[in-house]
Amino acid sequence: MKASLIISVYKNIRFLKPVLDSLHFQTEKDFETIISEDGESPEMKEFIAGYPFEMPYKHITRKDEGWRKNHCLNSAIRASEADWLIFIDGDCVLHPRFIEMHLHHAEVNKILAGKRVKLDDYMTEYILDNSDNIRNLQQILLRKMFFGKGKIKFIEEGIFISPESILRIIPRNRKNDKLVGCNMSFSKEAIYAINGFDEDYKLPAVGEDYDLAWRLKAAGFQLVSMRNLAVQYHLSHPEGYNQDFNLNLCRQKQEINEFVCKNGLDKH
Repeated sequence: MKASLIISVYKNIRFLKPVLDSLHFQTEKDFETIISEDGESPEMKEFIAGYPFEMPYKHITRKDEGWRKNHCLNSAIRASEADWLIFIDGDCVLHPRFIEMHLHHAEVNKILAGKRVKLDDYMTEYILDNSDNIRNLQQILLRKMFFGKGKIKFIEEGIFISPESILRIIPRNRKNDKLVGCNMSFSKEAIYAINGFDEDYKLPAVGEDYDLAWRLKAAGFQLVSMRNLAVQYHLSHPEGYNQDFNLNLCRQKQEINEFVCKNGLDKH
């Protein structure tokens, strides 16, 4: 397989369904799906067992002991069979060329960094009502860009621009020096070079993207923008975390340049 698509989930089956449905529309079919569940929900297990996957899949779980996403991601990496790893969250529906674009730009020394458009409640329900509506999102978002976007955030990130298009210069000139954990990809060589995700982080945010970015850069890898290429649509839900603890922990690790974490894929 060309890639392992790792999907982080926690209980929300209603959101996961259209995410999995969007995989049926992918132009690139040569990948496996790994559902990385931070918990052991019987309902999630039943749903995944009954879902009509087209490609090979695995379901990785762990005991629910609070936020342990990084532990789950490391388990998913160990279970993956491809050399290229793509990471998304279970609330991010994919554009049909999402997998294709990540693989098209894949190079061992590169870390591919995408963005997401944050849909409002209306557009979220539009997708949840019928996954076939995913096919209409590009046209709808283009209209909304010019005639009122409503409560959609970062709508410009939801517009796919093909590398074959006369507008291909636009994504080439759109820089991105940050990672978001729901839209990134890299080689196994890269993630093993820094010993995986740091399991010292036990609260959401920072630990699975901001921390990862500085450690990968310190190890010599280059962040490459995938804006308007690897497009995904984030379903609306309440957000907001206190990031102070994680940020302080990250600063401590940066001060001693601990870019190879001790509590990762291997335990030191």
